Amino acid sequence: MITFQPAQAQRWDIFAGFAATLNTAEARDELRAWCGLGLLALAIAGIFALLVALSRVPGIENFSLLPVAFFEKGLVVHVIFSFVVWYLSILGALTTVVAYRIGGGKPPGKTLAWAAIFCGYGASIMLFVPGLMDGGEPILSNYIPVISDTLYYFGLAVLALAFVLSVVRLFLCLPQRVGPLEPVSLGTINASFLFLLAGVCFALALSGVIKMPIDEYYFENLFWGGGHVLQFVNVAMMITAWYLLGGLAFGKPLVNPRVLVLAQGLLFAAVLTAPFFYFLFETFGFAQTAAFTRLQYAFIPPTILIVILGFRTWSQGSHAKSHIGGKCLVASIVVFGFGGLLGLFVDGADTRTPAHYHGVIGGINLSFMGLFYVFFLPLIGRDLEPVRSVTLSIWFYATGQIFHVAGLFMAGGYGAPRKTAGEAQGIEDLGAEIALYGMGVGAVIAVIGGVMFIWIAGRALIGRDL
Repeated sequence: MITFQPAQAQRWDIFAGFAATLNTAEARDELRAWCGLGLLALAIAGIFALLVALSRVPGIENFSLLPVAFFEKGLVVHVIFSFVVWYLSILGALTTVVAYRIGGGKPPGKTLAWAAIFCGYGASIMLFVPGLMDGGEPILSNYIPVISDTLYYFGLAVLALAFVLSVVRLFLCLPQRVGPLEPVSLGTINASFLFLLAGVCFALALSGVIKMPIDEYYFENLFWGGGHVLQFVNVAMMITAWYLLGGLAFGKPLVNPRVLVLAQGLLFAAVLTAPFFYFLFETFGFAQTAAFTRLQYAFIPPTILIVILGFRTWSQGSHAKSHIGGKCLVASIVVFGFGGLLGLFVDGADTRTPAHYHGVIGGINLSFMGLFYVFFLPLIGRDLEPVRSVTLSIWFYATGQIFHVAGLFMAGGYGAPRKTAGEAQGIEDLGAEIALYGMGVGAVIAVIGGVMFIWIAGRALIGRDL
């Protein structure tokens, strides 16, 4: 049985500071709303992830609840909710927490905050409905796939507005700052700046595609640059999460706070160059495309820096290894590192590419699961006891992702094409079939872990014990 108890305010100085400024019902309602949106997005993404995965498994695809004819639409829904709505909901939650922290519990812009929340939920409806309708063609552009439907386009615009409003609300707090700018706050502010830089890239790309026909190449060009920058937003939030998870597990910072600030600075410096790619290279030419691709190598120094320097703290705190935050930290680093390593072997044509980014994304997801378990939920007064089901949700998701990613990577080595399902995959080698079975098993295990997480966190959000 899982029970939830009031958060213990003194588990770590930095946590106590955040808890003290989120001590009103209004503040907790804001945080709960963002967390609810994130869990809703993750639930939708998880359902469609399983259906999409089953559509790839030889012999099963014909019995899947998601027919092959709907594979691409299902993939669009999965990607938009898992890689965009879920991640940016975490940004909304973090901006809320930091706004109250630096605003001394009374931040300005509460109307903006709730407008952002309503826009986020409204956009989610507009993005989901076209996936269930007959009209509209799926376009599998990288980073942000689309369905050629007016409602879907409008949903994307409203979603962007939601997070722009949340970021603007945070920035309104800076001139009137009362609380300190701790590493967690600086990490969130950096992620917010990176989000705005992604918007600049989208705007510059839009000016270049405005006269192009609306097709696959239109959206690929529109979202390529800004989509790469959004990954920096995710990594900025992830290393902030690592810092928090380690600190809450050990009762002291995982690394020197200056190290986290340096890591965030490296990410910011890299992304600051991105808008200039639209002026330095031929618009949407090979050189520009390659520049954005190579930009992601800038992930390596800050993440390696945190991992190497954090290992010393980890090795000195044996008790922390049983802490929920510590387990999420380790699982996140392992899965993220595995996915990053596989990125050295991709060529963009086969399933080794989704193997790479599913590993990276899985690692980021685990850090955010940890944020829910040991940071967001305690901040709203719903502290989780470290019971078996919580631990199982972490290990199921991490293990499932490893098998899922490994299966995709092995299948890609046999030439299995990406973004296809069923007989269209053209699978003839026994090794490819075995790899895809492993991928399917891994997807099921990961979904079980995800469902457990959503169930536990969702029950906590609505104030109920299990």
